[in-house]
Amino acid sequence: MVREDQIPAELPAAAERPGAGHGAERALRQPGLLKDRAATLSPHPEEPRSGVSKDAPARAGASFETQALPAPQDEGWRKASPSRGEKLKQAVVERARSEGFVVARVASADAIPDAPQRLQAWLDAGYQGDMSWLEERVAERADPRALWGEVRSIVMLGMNYAAEGDPLAILNEPDKASISLYARRRDYHDVIKGKLKSVAGLLAARAGADVKVFVDTAPVMEKPLAEAAGLGWQGKHTVLVSREHGSWLFLGAIYTSAELPPDVPETDHCGSCRRCLDICPTDAFPAPYQLDARRCIAYLTIEHQGHIDAALRPGIGNRVFGCDDCLAVCPWNKFAEAAQETRLALRGELDALPLAELAKLDDPAFRALFAGTPVKRTGRDRFIRNVLIAIGNSGRPELAESAAALVGDASPLVRAMAAWALIRLEPDEARRRAAAAVATESDDDVRREWLALEPDIAA
Repeated sequence: MVREDQIPAELPAAAERPGAGHGAERALRQPGLLKDRAATLSPHPEEPRSGVSKDAPARAGASFETQALPAPQDEGWRKASPSRGEKLKQAVVERARSEGFVVARVASADAIPDAPQRLQAWLDAGYQGDMSWLEERVAERADPRALWGEVRSIVMLGMNYAAEGDPLAILNEPDKASISLYARRRDYHDVIKGKLKSVAGLLAARAGADVKVFVDTAPVMEKPLAEAAGLGWQGKHTVLVSREHGSWLFLGAIYTSAELPPDVPETDHCGSCRRCLDICPTDAFPAPYQLDARRCIAYLTIEHQGHIDAALRPGIGNRVFGCDDCLAVCPWNKFAEAAQETRLALRGELDALPLAELAKLDDPAFRALFAGTPVKRTGRDRFIRNVLIAIGNSGRPELAESAAALVGDASPLVRAMAAWALIRLEPDEARRRAAAAVATESDDDVRREWLALEPDIAA
């Protein structure tokens, strides 16, 4: 996921030239019209997903600048008759399909009236953890009209990222790293953003309307809006579920001042199923449709910047970046087909990486291995923290050497988890090192990890 100041919302408004195919898209790519900034970690991750709760929005996003548009040839598009509005909407859907989106539907700007109360209740419960950005711009986050007063319609789009095979099979290989499905490929922000601009460019050209595009980069509650537009419903795991595509959809949004006919909202089809709730290794769901991000492995391994609670570490298993458990067990996934978008193809070199090899990564090697993926944004130190937790959970004494090699790492995050992993795998070796480690350690959190093994050495 990306913070507010990292990817700007775009306002494509170029006129489409007759016979030019994607003429609007070509104009959008002219120098000076789009100004992309380098993305750094706040994802959801993404889980794309990362929205983290039914009541929690996706990541905060860019402030935006309004761009003047040429006067439309036909002002009727702004308040179109049903027939003309439907034609415009169909053109948008067709462009979306040509760009690889598997679904595109429309919600009105006032389609989520319960969002402010639901969001505030979620925040009041403290479920956001240390994601303080969720507490900012709450009014704009909960009401599209507060974010942009001119918005009349919202086009919600979904891109499939399902894969063949069982994404949870890697959990049976404790000496290998489990990386969330969405992160073992090119960063979806980069891919979807350009495709959204193409669709929005056509809408701006045909309707003479203002548009703004968002892909997990603004105070936009994508999942409630997607439900209102009929893409799916928010399941008991708080992720959007589609009857056609299961839990595997990246979401994007186009806000527009054009009035488009809204689609029918989707209804809940979870029934009595509890698979997503019952499989959670860290009991992150206090109730159906509620997620406590503070216990969620996706949050802990991606968003959380500090030390991970010792009580939660065993449940993380070998998941070093994100968690797919609650998504993967959804019965609606049986209708999902493997993703076809080539730019989002899985990178085979990131499958089943040995923990011992990952533990050796310095910062340049980490950046090279995960270049262009969401993993890179989490940074080497937090990633190695996660790797060491996986090593400690592996039950493989031969991996103790990898932990021991990092007890003197420059990062306190790494040193603390190196101590924890070594203690779990080779407690005798850890005892031999504990006194010297405590005597020279300046970080209190790291000292506490050693003292958990030998409290008396602090005396």
